[in-house]
Amino acid sequence: EKPADPSEGFVFQYEVQLKEGLECGGAYVKLLTHSDSLKLTELDGDTPYSIMFGPDKCGNTNKVHLILRHKSPKTGKIEEKHLLKTPPLKMDKLPHLYTVVLKKDNTYQVLVDGEVGADGSLFEDFQPPINPPAEIDDPSESKPEDWVDAARIDDPDAVKPDDWDEDAPEEIEDPEATMPEDWQEDAPELVDDPEAEMPVDWDEEEDGEWEAPKIDNPACKTGCGKWTPPMIPNPEYKGKWYPPMIDNPEYKGPWKATQIPNPEYYDDKAPLENIGLVGAVAVEIWTMSHGLTFDNIMITTDEEVADDYGDRTWRKK
Repeated sequence: EKPADPSEGFVFQYEVQLKEGLECGGAYVKLLTHSDSLKLTELDGDTPYSIMFGPDKCGNTNKVHLILRHKSPKTGKIEEKHLLKTPPLKMDKLPHLYTVVLKKDNTYQVLVDGEVGADGSLFEDFQPPINPPAEIDDPSESKPEDWVDAARIDDPDAVKPDDWDEDAPEEIEDPEATMPEDWQEDAPELVDDPEAEMPVDWDEEEDGEWEAPKIDNPACKTGCGKWTPPMIPNPEYKGKWYPPMIDNPEYKGPWKATQIPNPEYYDDKAPLENIGLVGAVAVEIWTMSHGLTFDNIMITTDEEVADDYGDRTWRKK
């Protein structure tokens, strides 16, 4: 009947079922920003939203998004604030319940199947942060070309020892190894199977000369063929020589720009008042999988109402 106001306490909840899994795609929804210009018949990816919430998976991404589209109370600039500690989505083919709670005290909860997957402060858990830093690096400054920020350097006085052999192999043949007495150097590793017989339907004129299949030579229990000693670590191996590291006498430490007041700084103590009223719920279809279903979408100001509704709908499934 009227737009929902996130600043008054806000609960959004819906079900998602991945009937054929989710290889790459989103099962999230956008809570569209209420305005006189909002036309639900002309939605696209650029339609303004206040909150984006729900599962997203592709490649290494596997998380339940929560994004607040926040308007700077100082400049009017709109910036997407992304929840950092996002829980993973459920990847089985059962229906799952996703809930986000935004509270008047500027805390939040993300629940999956009624269990808290993430919670905390709006001011601490989003990137970029809700409130920008009071000071920033002076953009007019840059690190001087002669600034030395390497704390350690190669010792310029060090030289490679004369007996250091960089070409010595890492492993050598064991000089103390001897060939086992029962090693058969002249015997082949494979021999004809003495029990094999030419098939009765084999025609040598058409099929060629028949040859018995090969089997492991029973005389090669220890080994056959040319014997070579086993390899052992080379006691003379040292590898590539590098000079030792020493403290850099010209080291100045990490360079830091001068901090100046941030011209876009603000302290928004009620950020939910600046994400906009919610006028509609939209499902943005972006997926490479079939069988995504959405059900029991609701908005309320009362967490108990959402819990009860989930028990009466999703939990029974």
